[in-house]
Amino acid sequence: MSAQTIGQLFDLTGKGAIVTGGGEGIGKAIAFRLAEAGAGVMISDLNIETAKETAKHIRVKGGKAATTAADATSLADARRVVMETIATFGCLDVFINNAGIYPAATVLDMTVEAWDSVHDTNLRSVFFYSQAAAQQMIKAGHGGKIINIASLEALHPSFQHAHYAASKGGVVALTKALALELAPHRIMVNAIAPGIIKTRGLEELLATLMPTEQSFEEKAQLFLPRVPLYRVGEPDDVAKVALFLASAAADYITGETIVVDGGYLLS
Repeated sequence: MSAQTIGQLFDLTGKGAIVTGGGEGIGKAIAFRLAEAGAGVMISDLNIETAKETAKHIRVKGGKAATTAADATSLADARRVVMETIATFGCLDVFINNAGIYPAATVLDMTVEAWDSVHDTNLRSVFFYSQAAAQQMIKAGHGGKIINIASLEALHPSFQHAHYAASKGGVVALTKALALELAPHRIMVNAIAPGIIKTRGLEELLATLMPTEQSFEEKAQLFLPRVPLYRVGEPDDVAKVALFLASAAADYITGETIVVDGGYLLS
């Protein structure tokens, strides 16, 4: 029987965390949950204004947060963000690869530029940011948690998303490869595959695929018959799973992908 209480299992006090793309949507929700658990959170985002706004809200609630402008596709930024986090909070224990893009393009019209942009942002970045984080975790000698945000589309592709589905399928495979090699260093690597989650990005995607006067809620209704829980997910539905994986409650889990889709894959 564990000697730790429930409160202790989920207590991240004294730990340093990074959330890429943490200014809004799922990343923002994850940053809030990690900060609520006591972690100091570095919010890394290409849009520094949204990052600052999120950090401000965290601090208002008594949490610890800092921001840095960073490009998910930049190896130099990956190393810089990691070092800034350690300089700010004294350590790096939790790393969340959340930054990603999902533009629509048909298979027949896909350009090399569109393919490369999606893979650079969604897959290449996960490897090099994870590498930078793992190097410092190993140097510190205390292990850590790396959590990659994949997608339901890694398992169930959608129309006009071949590049996105392939990149997120790569994230699932990469998560296993990273977990295998980093396990001896007590670094656990897992992924979360969100389903239909209400974010600005999804709203923009539906506006592109379904250019009508309908509201987001009206468009989302078309998907609900496929969702046994019959609701669109909220960013916090993903954030709560990220908190679990970041906590001591998940200390014997690595290489896994947890699907958060309201049961979509059941139908």
